[in-house]
This record gives sequence, structure tokens and C-alpha cells, in this order.
Amino acid sequence: MTVSRVQSLTLAMAGVAMLAPSAPPAPSEPATAPPAPLPPAAAPQPVTAPVMSPPAVAPPAVPVPPVLPPVTAPPVTAPSTPAASGTAPAPRTEPGARRADAVSAADLLARVRTCTPVSRGRYRKDQGAKATVPVCGTRGAVFWKADMDIDCDGRPGPRCNSGTDPYFSASTAYAQSDGRPLSSEETPYVVVPAPSDVWNHRSHGVRGGSVVAVVYRDRVRYAVVGDTGPADIIGEASYATAESLGIDPDPRGGGTSSGVTYIVFEDSRVTPIEDHDAAVTEGKRLARRFVDDAG
Repeated sequence: MTVSRVQSLTLAMAGVAMLAPSAPPAPSEPATAPPAPLPPAAAPQPVTAPVMSPPAVAPPAVPVPPVLPPVTAPPVTAPSTPAASGTAPAPRTEPGARRADAVSAADLLARVRTCTPVSRGRYRKDQGAKATVPVCGTRGAVFWKADMDIDCDGRPGPRCNSGTDPYFSASTAYAQSDGRPLSSEETPYVVVPAPSDVWNHRSHGVRGGSVVAVVYRDRVRYAVVGDTGPADIIGEASYATAESLGIDPDPRGGGTSSGVTYIVFEDSRVTPIEDHDAAVTEGKRLARRFVDDAG
């Protein structure tokens, strides 16, 4: 049976195959991943040189001068020299006397150059002297040119009292606002003759407190009518008036023998009578009007 033989042969060969040693398996190579494709090379970029801006050039510095503080010249003060015995003191400066529009001594003297007498006679400068001084009148004022004797009368003080003045009187014809007599040392005042047949000051608008411009050399000082004197003598003023003009105010031997002009502005008055600043202010106003009214 042919088929059976074939089967037997097949089975025999299969058994031989199974008995034969099996060859070791060939080592397997590790799987290697294909290399990644390289990225395409980047196209070279054109190299551009940086644009350099020119350096900023600062404008030349302008030197600025330093700001200096204003330089104020120190006031020039004349050296003080002790006054020699018997010499006149330096004149005191009136309030506001340095104003550019102040009336000068020359202005006033030019206005009273000529005299139209309003007195019926003349006055003596001193007791026993010849009567040579008239009272003159002009528009807005009366005036006279005489000497200056020192009237130390009034409220006593260290310079004006019975010990310094043998003719001292503790009263004045016109009192200050508190009823006390004027102080010759403190208040610049002028003495007018007591009313008489020669001249009555009241009839020309002159009274206590009337404003007076007193001129001596190149100086003008303002005072008030503050006292009355003998009916036949003219040319007296207070200690303060003389001192302000640079005239020796000593009641015993001071004063001056000539060169003083007294201009009394008619119908003027300072109240209170002792207010010297008011007298100066009003005096300047009246003096300016008096000079400007010369025509």
C-alpha cells in the first residue's frame, strides 16, 4: 500500500528532524532609526553695518557772569569833633529838610529883598540901642531883619532855668496843649514884640502858633510864634531855634548880633503849638506858596 508507506516515511523523517540539534538563531541586529534629514541650510543674511549717528555737539557754553549783591555805599558821616567852648553847635536837620523841592534861603531872601513898612516906627535890637528895625509887609507875610537874642523862658530844663539865665521866666505868652508853658529847649519858637502903638501883630494875622520861616546864612528853619517880649525890642527866639540854625544858644552870651531874617506867614497856625513836625510841614508848604507867588 503505497499511501501507507509514504506516510510512514514522512513520519520517520519528521522524527529525525526533531532529534537533530537545532542551530542557534542568528543574532538579530538592532533596529536603527534612519537618521533625521538635516534641515536645509539657512540662506546667509546680508550683513548690514550699523548706521552710526554723528555724536551730538553741544553748543559752546556762554559764560554767565555771577550775580553779585548790590553794593550800597556806606553813609558818609562827617567825623564828630567836640565843640570848643563858646563855639556855635552844628545845626540840627529839620525833618525832611533835604527834599529836592525845599525852598532855599536864597529863594526866601529874594522874596523879601525890599521892605514896605507896616509898623509905625522902628524897634531896637537890644535895650538901650538905637531903633533901626522896621516890620515890613508883603503879600502873605510880615518880616523883619534883626539879631537873635536867646529867650530861655518857659518850662525849666537843664539848659534853661534860673541858674543858667539871670532873666529867666517860667512862663510863656502861649501855652502848649496840656496847659504847661512851652519848653525853650524843645520847641523852636520866635518872640514877637508885645502889641504897642508901633505895631500890633494881631492886626496882621499873627498869633500864638503862627508859622515862621527863620533864615540865617544859607539855612532855613521853621518855628512858631511862642512868646511875646518887650514892646520896643525885636529879634528873639528860643534855645531850640538858635541851636537848629547853628547859633550859640547860651542864654548868657549866645545868639548873634545880625543876619537873621524872620518871615511870619499871615493867618497861619499850628495846632498843637508844640508839634514841631507839623510846623515844618506847614512851613514848607507856605514857603513854597510864598516864593511861587512872587509875581
